[in-house]
Amino acid sequence: MAGRTPRAVAAQTAITAGIASLVATALATQAASGEIQPLMSLGSGALVGVICFLLVYRQLGLYIQDRVRIIYKTIRRLKGSTSHVHLDMGQDIIEQVNHDVMTWADSQIEEITTLREADTFRKEFIGNLAHELKTPIFNIQGFILTLLEGGLNDPEINRKFLLKAAKNVDRMAGLLEDLDVITKMESGTLDIELVPFDLLEIIRETMESLEPKARRSEIDLRLKKGVDASQIMVKGDSSKIVQVLTNLIVNSINYGSEEGHTEIRCYDADDAILVEVADNGIGINESHLARVFERFYRVDKSRSRHAGGSGLGLAIVKHILESHGQTISVRSTEGEGSTFSFTLEKA
Repeated sequence: MAGRTPRAVAAQTAITAGIASLVATALATQAASGEIQPLMSLGSGALVGVICFLLVYRQLGLYIQDRVRIIYKTIRRLKGSTSHVHLDMGQDIIEQVNHDVMTWADSQIEEITTLREADTFRKEFIGNLAHELKTPIFNIQGFILTLLEGGLNDPEINRKFLLKAAKNVDRMAGLLEDLDVITKMESGTLDIELVPFDLLEIIRETMESLEPKARRSEIDLRLKKGVDASQIMVKGDSSKIVQVLTNLIVNSINYGSEEGHTEIRCYDADDAILVEVADNGIGINESHLARVFERFYRVDKSRSRHAGGSGLGLAIVKHILESHGQTISVRSTEGEGSTFSFTLEKA
């Protein structure tokens, strides 16, 4: 099989054609001498033609199958498939093979692209994580060294530096907790319990808990109801929706303008409730909008570090809402403010 070449196929075809030609000549000679009737000679010639066609067809078919099978064997091996190849010899074999090879090549290119994107994402993630951990670790290290070098005996320094070290430890703990949450969400191991609850009650409780932070930042928190009801019943995991609201409101406070406001709105959207968290803060440039829900992505790195946070808040919000079968979007104008919108299914 491995030794079959176009030259060998040509030789075999020539031999077949030669034999057929000799047989046809012999039959024609006998017909001319009267030994075979002309009608019988015509039938014999047709029979020889058919036999010749079948022999040549078989030779070409075997050759093409042998050659093409190697190509498909390579493709199947790389794809991890052991399925057999069926070629229709009545069709354009070259075109069929070309189509299959191009389809396989496209899938390989797509897979390679996905792997490269995953590798790039992994490198960026590790780099971002190292950067996020580096700042509090170096701060803690500096505070401890200062205390060890004599600051521990100074009442005005020791408590102040210990409180700063504790604050940085809390920041690291928050980062690791957020990482644990988002990892569980992405792996599908975080439990989400979808039950009816009053959305307005959850919003009010979240606003009350964040009122002191908003007041320190001179941000006015307010609720604007677009739904004419004393309560709004939706279906979801109330504790996770509290986390969504908390992250969005804290985000609006951190990037709000002095004496600005953050407004939570609710609207009836057929079988869902549309919730918006809007502010009149610094806003987001349009070039950043597509990436704000990525892990560790910061629009303004210097401002973000001053505002605090793990850089995972919006990524967690996105995953929580996706686990509810919902989506979140953002619209923003730089210098005018941002509005984050998401939906929840009505109960």
